[in-house]
Amino acid sequence: MGMRSVFYRNLEPSAREHGISAINFAIVLLVLASFLTFSLETEPAISRDLRLTLSGFNILIVSVFAIEYVIRVWIAGENPEYRGWRGRLKYMFSPFALADLAAFLPELIVMVAFADADGGAIAALKALRILRLLKLARFVPAFSMLSNAFARCASQLAVALGLALALIYISAIALYFIEGDKQPDAFGSIPRATWWAVATLTTVGYGDSYPVTALGKFVAAFIALAGIGVVALPAGIFASAVSEEMNKDKTGKDSSGD
Repeated sequence: MGMRSVFYRNLEPSAREHGISAINFAIVLLVLASFLTFSLETEPAISRDLRLTLSGFNILIVSVFAIEYVIRVWIAGENPEYRGWRGRLKYMFSPFALADLAAFLPELIVMVAFADADGGAIAALKALRILRLLKLARFVPAFSMLSNAFARCASQLAVALGLALALIYISAIALYFIEGDKQPDAFGSIPRATWWAVATLTTVGYGDSYPVTALGKFVAAFIALAGIGVVALPAGIFASAVSEEMNKDKTGKDSSGD
């Protein structure tokens, strides 16, 4: 067995019958550690020495992810679908490969091209570190299940979203005409009333603006009750799709076990 085959068996989850390899487990830990590092870097109270240590640790993580990406492109040829330079190019544009690239490339660009940028710009670019979360999709089956569930109910969710947007707009119009003269700051225009409609229909209810007239309160009560259904509808649709995916996965495992 060649070195490329060894790396393939240890880095490609589909090449293993069960469990996760030690290398992939270490990669998962590095992803989680990078999120912890980013959180600590935003704390102004940490010492300069600790900040330098965290920076050095992040450089190590970026280096490991970059090397991992190169190795994954190299070993992709073990899969007949990705053999040859065309196959490698096809692999490089696959979702998992793009996730691996996003895990280190933005941070590498920050280190090389924006080393002298101001603190605010650096912080904004470093926030792209959250893209490393995409790497976990390869190792955590739940990510794949959620993705399949979303694809299954995408059209229904689009309908629910359209209904919610229509209700928000209608609510904003209603409160604009009812409360616009009484509270011009909060309801003096449809865009201003839209903020209240969004906060109410999503059941957040910040309380920074609310109707004061009797008719406005009556309409607002109806809108608030409608908001419960607007929020529950997409949640129910997605929960049903997730349940179907879980049953599908369970059925597949049971049949394979038989």
